[in-house]
This record gives sequence, structure tokens and C-alpha cells, in this order.
Amino acid sequence: MKKDWPLWLLMVGTLALGLYLEPRLPAQVPSHWNWRGEVDGYAGRTFAVLFQPLLTAGLYLLFLVLPRVDPHRANYARFAGTYQVIKVLLVVFLSGMQLAILGTALGYVSGPTLFLRLGLPLLFIFFGNVMGQIRHNYFVGIKTPWTLASEEVWQRTHRAAARLWVAAGLVGAVGALFPPAIGMPLLIIALSVAGIVPLVHSYLLWRRLQ
Repeated sequence: MKKDWPLWLLMVGTLALGLYLEPRLPAQVPSHWNWRGEVDGYAGRTFAVLFQPLLTAGLYLLFLVLPRVDPHRANYARFAGTYQVIKVLLVVFLSGMQLAILGTALGYVSGPTLFLRLGLPLLFIFFGNVMGQIRHNYFVGIKTPWTLASEEVWQRTHRAAARLWVAAGLVGAVGALFPPAIGMPLLIIALSVAGIVPLVHSYLLWRRLQ
């Protein structure tokens, strides 16, 4: 955990900033936006200040526990660097999302839509670049009955998905250049394809190897 002190600093700093700004926030804080970038959900300011930082901290702690309880725990040493990268990216992304929500509530930005339209594609690009290095385990990666049943299916599925996720991220990033009415559907379609195709691909690979 010592090497994670920048992450703890980020998480604690984000929470502290929210608590400091809470008296200035409106009673109802925008918390959800539709695909057009329009607000369609609100939360109380205390909930808005606490939820995302606590979720981020909970996810971080979960990442510490998973290697200890996974039956394939020995494999985590084979992708320890990749596991750390994934953990860092998720903490940074969720903390950035919280800052965007606070900025929106205070009127500094019009909403977190631009952050999501750029952040999600970048997240997929980064994940795609390391996905092929994830080794057989029960918690991180593309977990289907067929990838979990066969290490070869796992490896081939992740190598193929890595290219697909990078491509989806690039498509989503290009979509950020367009208005939300065009860019958001493009992003949703690209990320949906990147999520669904590997599931089907893993089944077809498994069938082929039987």
C-alpha cells in the first residue's frame, strides 16, 4: 500500500474538497445526465459529496482484497504491473468524475459530459493496451464461462479484445469532436460493441477448441 500513497492523497483530497465546498453547493446537485448531456437526475448535496469518493475508496480496497481470495491468486504476480495500472486508472477516472460533478454544481462547467466523452474513450484505449497481459483469474478481465474454463480461450479472447477496445476508444474519442447528439450515440455504440463482441468471441473460440 505504500506505493499507493498518491492514490490515497487523491481520494482523500477529493473527499476533503467536497466537504469544504458542501456549504456552497445547492440543496440538489445534478447527478445524472442523458445521452444528450441534459440533466435528468439530482441528489442531495451530502450524498453528492460522499457517494463518489466512498465508492472510489471501496473499489480501491476491493482491488487490495481480490488477489487474496481468488483461487488463481498465484497468477496475479504474472500481471502485477497491469493490475496496478488498472487500479490507478479507475481511481483517477472516478476522482475526476467527482471533480466534474462538483464543478457542475458550482457552475464552473456546464456538466461532466465532455469529461465522460473524453475520459471513457481514453480509459478503453489504456485498458486495451494492457488487456492482453491479464492472466487467468476470476475477477479482472473478460470473465465468461468459456474464458474461465480454458486458459487458451482466456488468452486468445483477451488478445482480440485488446485491439477491439483500443479501436472502440479511438472511435469514441473522434466522437468527442462532434456535438453530443452525434458523439454520445457513437460512443455508446462503440463501447457496447467492445463489450459484447468478446463475449461472443470467447464462446466461438471455446466451441472451436472442443
